[in-house]
Formats: sequence, structure tokens, C-alpha cells
Amino acid sequence: MTATVPRTQDLSEGPLGVALWHIERGDLGAARSSLAQAVAGGVSAGGNASLFHGAPALEFVLSRAGSPGRHVRDAVDRVIRTRLAAARQRLESGDLPHLAEFDLIRGLSGLGALLLARENASPLVEDVLAYLVSLSVPIRSGGRELPGWWSPVGPGGEDLEGGHGNNGMAHGIAGPLAVLALAARHDIRLPGQDDAIEVFAQWLNRYGRCYWITHDEMTASTAPARKPARPSWCYGEVGIARAQQLAALAQSDPARRREAEDTLVRCLSDPALPGRISDASLCHGWAGLLTVARAAAADSPTPGRLAPVIDDLTQRLAADLDQLDKTGFMEGHAGARLALDGTDTTGWTRALLIN
Repeated sequence: MTATVPRTQDLSEGPLGVALWHIERGDLGAARSSLAQAVAGGVSAGGNASLFHGAPALEFVLSRAGSPGRHVRDAVDRVIRTRLAAARQRLESGDLPHLAEFDLIRGLSGLGALLLARENASPLVEDVLAYLVSLSVPIRSGGRELPGWWSPVGPGGEDLEGGHGNNGMAHGIAGPLAVLALAARHDIRLPGQDDAIEVFAQWLNRYGRCYWITHDEMTASTAPARKPARPSWCYGEVGIARAQQLAALAQSDPARRREAEDTLVRCLSDPALPGRISDASLCHGWAGLLTVARAAAADSPTPGRLAPVIDDLTQRLAADLDQLDKTGFMEGHAGARLALDGTDTTGWTRALLIN
């Protein structure tokens, strides 16, 4: 393993994502070709490695077809231990975390999802879950008490007075919520895990209608009003609603489950929805909405409520699929095809933290 950074090893837009599509549809010859292209320039096991880049991304894709090999898994374990050590050092310093420390795409939520997807349990799972639980503990910073996941900068790493609290599935607190809930559904429970699920879920009850909130919004007497926005998987109410549904299932909370499913039906039935979705992609387009809706329906005691929107989303995805100009998983043809095909034989949807 090397610490190089070739774009080919990105699960998001590189050939790894294309390989994932080929594996799901059973074309292992095409998958091997994409995999060879992905690893031709080396595989990162450095500080930039995550579920969506480098050795962890390679393990996830290879695992969809069988065992990834001990050398890959060992490299990933080293990555996770290094990332956990850095997070512990940051916690001990009292500093606030940056999104890349804990989020799904770059951080420990994504690595937790990878560990949960392994056939054999890893002792590192509990270490990652304990870290995610720690995010539920407030931090004092600059004389103020802030949520443990509060970022000192803006959502893009830009300067933002007072920082921000990110809510999305891809980069915000919905990701850790989903990991903790999915772990509980796998009968993995740590001290404080249920409390952390409740902290994150209650936060999203209040603020989840926004992509993120500023310090002024958090300290206002009333929660910010719902803003017209794209309700995608990555950011917005659809991905958050699935995280809330998973939390409800983990805690046997029928009221929260109904509320999450009501949110999905409302968002996906909104007449304004077509004007807010600009493409067919998995990350923020029709494919992502369809994949979340299917997962939510499969876990609902009343799946028929989502049947009409699933039919509508399928038609819209099919109509817009050919307009995608990328080939990859999150924003391209491979991910959109995976969603349109509608199968999850390999467990590819685990990369999205919805299963």
C-alpha cells in the first residue's frame, strides 16, 4: 500500500464505483477491468483514506464480491486506528472537530459503516462507536457550550463566525446517528449509545429541516423555519428522515418511525419536488431519493404509503438517466443504474448508511 492520491481510487467518481455496479449485476469480468484501473496508481492508506477513498473504499468494493484479502483489511485497520488516535488527541485538547473527522464521506462514520459491513465482527467496531457516542457530549469552546460535533468552520471549510452544526447524511450528524442505529440493529450496543442516538435524533427534530445551522440560529429562541431546498440523500430531509427511521427502529419507537415516514411521504410527494431536483444522480438526484424510499418502505409496516412515490421516482430516474455526463457512483451513471435496477444483492447501499 502507498500513500499516493490518484483519483482513480475514489469510490465516489472513479472506476471503483463503476466496479461496484458491475459486481452488483454479476459481470465480474468488467468489474476486474475497472478494479485494475482503480489500483494501477497505488492505493492510499494515509490520512486521506476513507470509505470513499483509498484502501477502505477498495475493501468495500472487493467485499461485495467476496473477501478483499488480508493485506487490504490489515491496511484498513491501520487507517482506522490512526484516525481514532487523532480523534482522541483532538478530544483531549478540547478542540472542536472538523467534518472530515466524523462524517460519512471522509471520516469515522464511513469507516464505521465499513466495519459493520464486514462478515466477521471487528473489535474496532466498538472503538468507532465509542468515538461516535463521544460526539453527543457537549464541548466548551471560547466560553460557550457547543454540541460535540460542532464544526469551528463553515460547511466547506471556509471561515464562518461561530462555526456551524451540519445536519446532512453525507457530512453531518445524521451520519453518526445512522451508524449508531444500524449497529444497534446488529445487536451491538455500548454504554451511552442509546443516549447518543436520542441526543442526535432530538437535534434533528429541531434543526433537521436545514442543511446546517449557524451559532446565531442555534441560540435563537425558536428553531429556524424550513427553507425551500433540495431534499436529497446527501443533504436535506430525505436522508435525515431515513436516519430518524433507523433510530426509531433501533429504539422501538413507533411514534418517531411514523414521523420519519410521514416526512418522507411529504417530501417525495411535494409538487415542487421536480423543480428542486436537477439530475438523476445518487448523491443529490432521483437515484438517491428512490434508493432511500425503497429502504424506508422495506422497514415500514405500511410500505404501500411509499409505493406511489417509488413508482414516480423510478419513472423520473429512467427519463433523466441518459443526461448524466459522469460515469461514477455518486454523481454518475453507475450509481444511477444501481438505483434503477433496484437490487441490493451485494449490500452496496451500505455505503449510503441507509442499510
